[in-house]
Amino acid sequence: MSDNKPRAPVETAAASSTAPAETQDENKIVAERRAKLAQLREEGFAYPNDFTRDQMAEKLDAAYGELTAEDLEARQVMATVAGRLMLKRVMGKASFGVIQDHTGRIQIYVSDDATGKEQHAAYKHWDIGDIVGASGTLFRTRTGELTLKVQTLRLLTKSLRPLPEKWHGLTDVEQRYRQRHIDLLMNEHSRWTFAVRSRVVQAMRNLMAARNYLEVETPMLQPIPGGATARPFRTHHHALDMDLYLRIAPELYLKRLVVGGLEKVFEINRSFRNEGISTRHNPEFTMMEAYCAYTRCGYMISLVEALIRHAAQSALGTLSITYQDRPIEFGRPFVRLSMPDAIRKYAPEYWSNAQLRDRDFLAAKLTEHGVEFEPNAGWGALHLMLFETLAEKNLIEPTFIVDFPAEVSPLARRYDGDPDVAERFELFIDGKEIANGFSELNDPEDQAARFREQARLKDAGDQEAMYYDDDYIRALEYGMPPTSGMGIGIDRLVMLLTDSPSIRDVIYFPHMRPEG
Repeated sequence: MSDNKPRAPVETAAASSTAPAETQDENKIVAERRAKLAQLREEGFAYPNDFTRDQMAEKLDAAYGELTAEDLEARQVMATVAGRLMLKRVMGKASFGVIQDHTGRIQIYVSDDATGKEQHAAYKHWDIGDIVGASGTLFRTRTGELTLKVQTLRLLTKSLRPLPEKWHGLTDVEQRYRQRHIDLLMNEHSRWTFAVRSRVVQAMRNLMAARNYLEVETPMLQPIPGGATARPFRTHHHALDMDLYLRIAPELYLKRLVVGGLEKVFEINRSFRNEGISTRHNPEFTMMEAYCAYTRCGYMISLVEALIRHAAQSALGTLSITYQDRPIEFGRPFVRLSMPDAIRKYAPEYWSNAQLRDRDFLAAKLTEHGVEFEPNAGWGALHLMLFETLAEKNLIEPTFIVDFPAEVSPLARRYDGDPDVAERFELFIDGKEIANGFSELNDPEDQAARFREQARLKDAGDQEAMYYDDDYIRALEYGMPPTSGMGIGIDRLVMLLTDSPSIRDVIYFPHMRPEG
């Protein structure tokens, strides 16, 4: 991305971008631009499609940004560029402008002498936001800025709506999410954020491929939603006359593939959960899930750590970041704590393992902290709630929490020596859950019993409890090898790496309430 700093536009663009409806001034500007478009149509020049560029702003700056004016004059470097006109300054027989493409900005110089009076005259009537193409030679202005001396100039796309004059302040945040196309045009940081997101996904994909994982795709429309405890979205397929659900996780389909002999699989997937919206939650989100046969939970802990470290280094070039003024270090080994130890670390007094499995004790402590809970919840659910109340928000440095109650881990294998605890982990960074994984439950009879318990909870009113999936049980009955699996929340990881306070900052088109 270009290091050219944005400058205040000379042309007044429009009324505030926060206005939900068009103002009279904006309507007037649109009408004027439509009149210009009508004239272009009459002349046969509207929306041409025969222009090809050969250079990008960033590459020009990298290749020639350090050359002196004399060197540029001697080399006579030709370039053809295209992009959106972001700045324009008209000065009689010569004019300047700034074109922005997806890599950065390049200044152009338009004059009667070099460009021709006719093209220069036309340029004077073009508007900020128009998409233009220009060819010419590079030179350096008296102020030292790398500039294209334009010989030929084309108007490629007429912009009918004015760009916002200002793009800052709390009142603009919602409009940035609603009109991401404008946000990306005007906000270099937003463009950088989404470039980081792309590099994060690519880095994770590359590491998985290097470790011989097979990337696969599983259904987004499922007859039974499974793989997580969450409320699904439901739709109806008319040809089959059956209800279907948007997937809440790809887990059960990926494990079917492991049963089928695909022993190392992963999917970068979109999942959907019909739940609340917050700075950490969007109903549609992206995660990566992976499964590897003949491994246990500890293998996946190491894989998650390697993936996040590789993503940070590849996307940012560093393992030391700052998130919301808090330093976070990915270079050191991630902390590992059992859930009981994490509770004890942040509890006001020492509590024994026996106390932390005593339902009455846990209920009393939650009540002291004003936390409500279901009357039929077991000690495992209350144990998790106490962890969330006391410890979770304090886990700033990357920390793996291990040893979850089996009660709240319906797809995870129990410890052979302690059937009340599952071989499960979650990774927390800055108090946010980033990853989840476990040794997979491959005992079909145990899984069927847990599905029945989930179905009982659903019948009792728990809308997030799982359905009984008979087809998945049948798949397990063919035999799934000992396997471990994990999922990483890509949106939350990108939040951390880009210092974004809200998940909406890292999703191109987050879900919003209707305007008005």
